Amino acid sequence: MKENQTQRFFNEAQPGSLRKALESYLEHRKNTNYSLYSLRSHSFFLRAFILWCEDRSVFTPQEVTPLLLHGYGHHIARYRKEDGQPLANSSQLSYLKPVRVFFKQLKKGGVLLYNPAADLDMPLREKRLPRGILSAEEAERLLDQPDTAKWNGIRDRAILETFYSTGIRRMELAELCTRDLDAAARTLMIRLGKGKKDRLIPIGQRAIRWIEKYLAEVRNQLLRDGEEPTLFLTRFGKGFSVNQLSAKIKEYLRMAGIEKPGSCHILRHTMATLMLENGADIRYIQAILGHAKINTTEIYTHVNIAKLKEVHALSHPAGKPFSL
Repeated sequence: MKENQTQRFFNEAQPGSLRKALESYLEHRKNTNYSLYSLRSHSFFLRAFILWCEDRSVFTPQEVTPLLLHGYGHHIARYRKEDGQPLANSSQLSYLKPVRVFFKQLKKGGVLLYNPAADLDMPLREKRLPRGILSAEEAERLLDQPDTAKWNGIRDRAILETFYSTGIRRMELAELCTRDLDAAARTLMIRLGKGKKDRLIPIGQRAIRWIEKYLAEVRNQLLRDGEEPTLFLTRFGKGFSVNQLSAKIKEYLRMAGIEKPGSCHILRHTMATLMLENGADIRYIQAILGHAKINTTEIYTHVNIAKLKEVHALSHPAGKPFSL
């Protein structure tokens, strides 16, 4: 839903309704210091659930039953995208997990006597290899796409260099402030990243130079409010949304002639994979990426079949050339 549709959704909420319960739930999450991204995500997926319930004449939390929730799970599993493909398990989880958390909170808050979503079946999260990873040459070709003779090209080159150098998530880049870069120490502070954790990470000298060029030549021209702390600004003087960043990276990938799936995350995958190939310890990559568990980072030990083939050919006794 767009912002005005969202507002209308809550304006039409009746006391005791699912909509009113969602409004209170989101306010509770906001007061317990959840990130804006998490709030927006939960709001989107729970509004979808509530509209589905209302289509079935279910309007209050008390009317929601385990059987109804089971039906919603089947609905999500059967859903087809525009291309006719089903939702990936990870996408199904995005729809269902907020529902389970929502009803758990309603019970905890005394709105419900029991949690009807306690036994809601969850699809297993797939452990998929990243599909989009660039070679070093492709990465450089992508970075060269912005027209740095123009102000927006300088800004966009700085954005691309930051993604590539640090591997940060798109929300983390969108929320960077000017104070977060320490050029002298060559570090970048990620404040309240995923899991509400701060982390201090290294950033390469080339990325720093492009950010400094952007700060010196572009950012002040974009400012509408002298108090605006956000590092990367749109032409309207505001920070980027995550969707704007994704669209921008996709367009530069297209311009570079790179036909690989992904957008911002492709540079995160690429940074981790290339560092690992060049001898970085996986524990350091884990710290840079902000992974809570090492097994999340270990996926990068499996992604590059070309490197595996090279190592196999050099080290396996039967991998040497031979004649029949």
